[in-house]
Amino acid sequence: MSFINFCKFHGFGNDYIVFEAEDLHGLSSIENFARKVCHRKTGIGGDGIAVLEKLQSDTAADYLCRIVNPDGSEAGFSGNGTRCAIAYLYYKNLFAGENLKLKTQSGIKNYQFLERKENTFWFCAEIGKPKFPQVVSCDLQSANYEKKIQITELNVGNPVAVVFVANFDEMNWRAVGKELEMHSRFPEKTNVVFVKNIDRENIEIRIWERGAGETSSSGTCSIAAAVASVLNEKTERKISVHAKGGTTEAVWREDDEMLITGRADLAFCGEIYI
Repeated sequence: MSFINFCKFHGFGNDYIVFEAEDLHGLSSIENFARKVCHRKTGIGGDGIAVLEKLQSDTAADYLCRIVNPDGSEAGFSGNGTRCAIAYLYYKNLFAGENLKLKTQSGIKNYQFLERKENTFWFCAEIGKPKFPQVVSCDLQSANYEKKIQITELNVGNPVAVVFVANFDEMNWRAVGKELEMHSRFPEKTNVVFVKNIDRENIEIRIWERGAGETSSSGTCSIAAAVASVLNEKTERKISVHAKGGTTEAVWREDDEMLITGRADLAFCGEIYI
């Protein structure tokens, strides 16, 4: 009989199960493991897993973090998922410094610890520069909505397609999100975020995440929505991004660097039988 320890955190309702890599060495398939533990009925339940590995002191980062989606695919990056992973390190007293460098599939990200209130942790993350931003028209196949839809596509560690809407009732955004996620334009699939402009400092979003479906929040989708809003001259560079789960503060600096500030809350810890 074998048990693996875990802690589950969430960033504004976007929940991730955090494991330490050394506890998973005996697994034959991390993909199958992620599908099992993320299942909402028969597993722990989550929007993904985060796997942390301590790196040697002579490397450029303190920890390596892998993010695996509920369908078993691996994400290049997750704003909320990595924030949950960092919170785990502080909760377990595995790291105590103010600044932490995290190695991800999409590069090294810098995290600044802001504050802790009981088991809620706040961080500001410097996550790199957006790549390949462009506004394009995308053909859709469903007869339930327009055949062409304008999107702003970019990569913020993960590919994201941003769709601007006047209100969220004007289209079946979940169906559109599901189709765009697997559109032939995106061979590795894409996250899809629907954006309603409120004013120059605030936007509201709905999220369809690659490999996870609808989620209440997403760090990468939040910053992608912010960057796209600036590119389309709808907002300033520093804005509040309001999702169903909560508000992420997003900044796209003049030097092209992206920053997101948000929280991670401990849900519970336990052990799962394998």
